Amino acid sequence: LDALRETRVAEREAGGITQHIGAYLVSAGGDSGKHIVFLDTPGHSAFTMMRARGAKVTDVVVLVVAADDGVMPQTREAIDHAKAANVKIIVAVNKIDKPGANPETVKRQLTELGLMPEDWGGQTVFVEVSAKKKQNLDALLEMILLVTEIDEFKANPKRSAIGTVLETKLDRGRGPVATVLVQDGTLRVGDSVIAGPVVGKVRALIDDRGRTVKFAGPSTPVEMLGLESLPSPGDGFQAVSDPAKARQIATFRQRQAKEKSLGSKGSRLTLESLQAQLAEGGVKDLPIIIKADVQGSAEVLADTLDKLSDDKTRIKIIHTAVGAINESDVLLATASNAIVIGFNVRPDRNAADVAEREKVDIRHHTVIYHVTDEIKKAMAGLLDPTFKEARLGAAVVRETFKVPKLGTIAGCMVTEGVIKRSGDSQARLLRDSVMIWEGKLASLKRFKDDVSEVKNGIECGIGLQKFDDIKVGDVIEVFHMERVATPV
Repeated sequence: LDALRETRVAEREAGGITQHIGAYLVSAGGDSGKHIVFLDTPGHSAFTMMRARGAKVTDVVVLVVAADDGVMPQTREAIDHAKAANVKIIVAVNKIDKPGANPETVKRQLTELGLMPEDWGGQTVFVEVSAKKKQNLDALLEMILLVTEIDEFKANPKRSAIGTVLETKLDRGRGPVATVLVQDGTLRVGDSVIAGPVVGKVRALIDDRGRTVKFAGPSTPVEMLGLESLPSPGDGFQAVSDPAKARQIATFRQRQAKEKSLGSKGSRLTLESLQAQLAEGGVKDLPIIIKADVQGSAEVLADTLDKLSDDKTRIKIIHTAVGAINESDVLLATASNAIVIGFNVRPDRNAADVAEREKVDIRHHTVIYHVTDEIKKAMAGLLDPTFKEARLGAAVVRETFKVPKLGTIAGCMVTEGVIKRSGDSQARLLRDSVMIWEGKLASLKRFKDDVSEVKNGIECGIGLQKFDDIKVGDVIEVFHMERVATPV
């Protein structure tokens, strides 16, 4: 993107482009005056957040794959997200100037993921480029124009502006600032606008080169000043002629958002709610995201679950990957109403927070046939009342000590909640969000005293039952199980 911006910006522009807006207008097609807008946002989050809110922002995804590295886990993730957002994919094979570059390997790997190159008889456009040497960048721009011309994307500059909020920030000098992409119509200074539940009047528009402009036409990214507060990225915005009507709509949306946050997210698919839906009849899709500790387990799980589809329920594996359940996985689950299965892995803190807020169903397993049994029972409507895990607290290991007769004791700082040893509380040891051990705490001490619990922000010594392989940086989680009745 840097290379494209530098070569395609009008030469008279001093210093090129300022880099604060996250969306860039690049001239393409020589003297034809055609332009392409590139969204410079973290790919997977952009697709999912936009799709989760029902807005189709990108028309084409340019998937950049390094010719010397080939397909990485994040490439697979980006492909899954692009397919979920249902947008066309163009592959840019980068770094072809490097000695170890092998574009054919990249093509073969991507063919296995469903992206067959055109010269191999497929549908996907591949362009071999070198950003460093600025090779074939014009060809890439031409291909983007060609792919979009076939689909005939159209807009009407004479209507009132509608579009999507890409990013928001609070600027001390300028107040709430929203980066918006105008998708249809023309946005002008002085227009009354409504963005999600927020109203405002456009005070100023700033383009991707930091210049103040009077108006922005279709497919133009601009920073907009004048909103009363910050909307969320992905919210739709529109210009309205009547400010009073805008405020009325905003109040209604605020009330809706409040009701939604107070627990009306029950429509999210869970294995329990699947039974109720199946009882109503009709074929149901069950989208699943699989995260595992090793690639072999992920592949076996995906293959096994795929074969469980029957005439009532179609199982769709929309993403499989290795590593901890991250925020991106939960956002994809939100967007596609999927269930996340974690096999020997846990969600990181951000992912757990988002999952709780968005009511995403995350299932944790350590035995493959338990996963298949649970899905089968859900499909057959036989799922028993489940036991849900309630997290009590977490502590980070700062130091380890060898104690005679007791083994390894972890010197910890409690970073969240309460560490308890009493009752039915259980514990697990996580290393890089992968579960290493699960069982009971053998000891919990403050200095030399045994204690039953230690609160957030306090140091303590923790011993694990029959387990000594504790390392600095490990996380000890404490939880207990709560019985959750199946919804009727």
